[in-house]
Amino acid sequence: MQEKVLMKGNEAIAEAAILAGCRHYLGYPITPQTEVAAYMAKKMPKIGGTFLQAESEIAAINMVYGVAATGKRAMTSSSSPGIALKCEGISYLAGADLPAVIVNVQRGGPGLGGIQPSQSDYFLATRGPGHGDFHVLVLAPASVQEMADLTGKAFDLAEKYRMPAMLLADGTMGQMMEPVQLPEPRDPDTTEKDWAVTGTKCQRKHHVVNSLYLSPAELERLNIERFERYAEIEKNECMWEAFMMEDAEVCIVSCGITARVSRNAIVEARKQQLKTIEDLDIYYYTNDRGSCEIDFVVDTGKRIVPVEVKAEVNLRAKSLKTYQEKFSPEVSVRTSMADYKKEERLVNLPLYAIDQIIKL
Repeated sequence: MQEKVLMKGNEAIAEAAILAGCRHYLGYPITPQTEVAAYMAKKMPKIGGTFLQAESEIAAINMVYGVAATGKRAMTSSSSPGIALKCEGISYLAGADLPAVIVNVQRGGPGLGGIQPSQSDYFLATRGPGHGDFHVLVLAPASVQEMADLTGKAFDLAEKYRMPAMLLADGTMGQMMEPVQLPEPRDPDTTEKDWAVTGTKCQRKHHVVNSLYLSPAELERLNIERFERYAEIEKNECMWEAFMMEDAEVCIVSCGITARVSRNAIVEARKQQLKTIEDLDIYYYTNDRGSCEIDFVVDTGKRIVPVEVKAEVNLRAKSLKTYQEKFSPEVSVRTSMADYKKEERLVNLPLYAIDQIIKL
């Protein structure tokens, strides 16, 4: 892996596509994804690739169809109303069993809507963005790092299953900047595909790329075969991240930027569990200078326990150490996503076990 760099989400997608061997980008500008096209316009000519700003979204997706038919990696990007215009072409890609990557940096709708971030295209993406019986692979990143990682994954899965893949991002992540560790570069795949339209050189039979089947029996056979492929994908390729599910009674399912908001909400809900424990008096502490703040000071009836709540696996607890030096409590508690750990008078409790404080 390469060193971390600070990148905007849209730019991370573009660079990750190049590193994954994509040398053909066909698109049309629309807010909030225009940086993808702008980045490609700068980089593609320098590496012998093709950047083409089409006259419309419809033209762009059909150009992707043409490149994909030759077995080359091709990508287009747009935002919600632009994706709607591409839907016919996406259906044609699916009907011709062609791999391609479509990036959707979502914005609000319906209609032209607005340029503010949104997640209103979930059903469009997951139920089939276009007419007919088909699905596309959908990958929904929740960080700039995942935008980079899943772009390469989208290309790989699209080729593995010979179908379009959609990277379902949103305007917030497209515009935000975060540190990202980009993958190692891969050379474009030059191996001959046994279905690609590259010219026979009078040495083989013609390969035909087509989505029109006038025989009902043939069309039914192909649709059944595709749905068998979809079932295989559902069985083997689904990806998710579980967060504090060990003892959960309520599960929140989310993707994209709202997944990050949901994580914070779950942490806050876990903190509130302390207030539901009977016979506990709970206080808050700050010193006169405001340099030491303790989230909870709990009177268990046996002792006073200071509790500092940390995010993720963060184990720093400066305020807790200041409190310990001043009051010397018998035991102090730090809660985080890290595992249970006891260090002299300091106990690290996983957030899901916060209600065990009463037993300390």
